[in-house]
Amino acid sequence: MPSAMILSAGRGERMRPLSDTLPKALLEVAGEPLIVRHLRALREVGTEDIVVNLSHLGEQIRDALGDGREFGIRIHYSPEPSPPLETGGGIRQALPLLGPNPFWVVNADVCTDYRFATPPLADGDDAHLVLVDNPAHHPEGDFYYEEGRVQEQSRERLTFAGIGFYRPRLFEKCTPGRFQLAPLLQTTIRAERAGGEHFRGQWMDIGTAERLAEAQTRFGPSKTG
Repeated sequence: MPSAMILSAGRGERMRPLSDTLPKALLEVAGEPLIVRHLRALREVGTEDIVVNLSHLGEQIRDALGDGREFGIRIHYSPEPSPPLETGGGIRQALPLLGPNPFWVVNADVCTDYRFATPPLADGDDAHLVLVDNPAHHPEGDFYYEEGRVQEQSRERLTFAGIGFYRPRLFEKCTPGRFQLAPLLQTTIRAERAGGEHFRGQWMDIGTAERLAEAQTRFGPSKTG
């Protein structure tokens, strides 16, 4: 099964003061840390090796998760400086831990019931992006989508869920250091090398204390799988 990476190094400025003393990845929804929800979901589809990047209060994450045996997986840590390497730079640094095959990447601060089954990835594609309906806080969306392809222009513009499936070659020519993932994805989309899907299940970006509170209701015990 593919390996995976959970992006957990962010400072969580919009979550302050909660994130001043607790990394955003360890904030709980329905009694379970966000990052643990992802670990369990990835394990359910057979993923055994998961990379977690660390920066702000990263030792708390390492102490909480250990080597992953508690969850039936192997966790590999990718420490980053402060400030961290951003989304793209963090993935680029972790490539040796992720291996030579396509891998999942998920933002630690999203909450979802998405099932991480291995998606179709055409030979020419470097990315498969999971897109969702535009939430109220992001009505303009991120990328255009039509019939399994993420495009520069189409009828429907959706929001990137913070979940993607990538070939290592997408990052291999990037210069090590800090850089965002979004511009790299835009380049890939322009080159017509990005597939995708419109996920219509439960999903939230837990970016603020208010949305964290809302998630307690939406992802309570009766909502989880």
